[in-house]
Amino acid sequence: MGLKLNKILQKKQQWLIVLLVGVLLVVIAIPSEKQEIEEEQMQKTTVKTDTTSYTSQMERKLEQVLGQVAGVGEAKVMITLKSTAEKVIEKDGENTNQSVEEEDAQGGVRTTKDNNKKETTIYEGGSEEQKPYVKKEMTPEIEGVIVIAEGGGNPTTVQNITEAVLALFDVDTHKIKIMKMN
Repeated sequence: MGLKLNKILQKKQQWLIVLLVGVLLVVIAIPSEKQEIEEEQMQKTTVKTDTTSYTSQMERKLEQVLGQVAGVGEAKVMITLKSTAEKVIEKDGENTNQSVEEEDAQGGVRTTKDNNKKETTIYEGGSEEQKPYVKKEMTPEIEGVIVIAEGGGNPTTVQNITEAVLALFDVDTHKIKIMKMN
């Protein structure tokens, strides 16, 4: 009787260990929601600042360039964006594909496919605050351009300004508006 009790206690201990290891793996696999929310808010703030800065910089550069063109005179520029800047983050990935084909006694065939994809973000090393390693930064896509220029009433000047904007930005002609300044 003592031997049976010992075996039962041993099996219970083994199951308890397996259960605790499973719980530990689940806890480790679940990322902290607070950390994710803080990182997301920080990224949104950075993107808004970068986008505003990018737009202002492009407007100033275009104003300066157009101001040097004969017949344009003083120019004010407004640029609208279709999208924000995008950062492509480097990730390590692991893909596993498994296919199992089973045949039953009646001759039917069942195929089971299991595809798993696991990605982990690569972080820049050496700093206390971990920042993801940015592989590529893509500039925002421009939606439209308005140019208000002293020479905006002259058709030749309007054509020159339109061609300059087309050369600099990937924007359709109908999304460029040139107007005469007061």
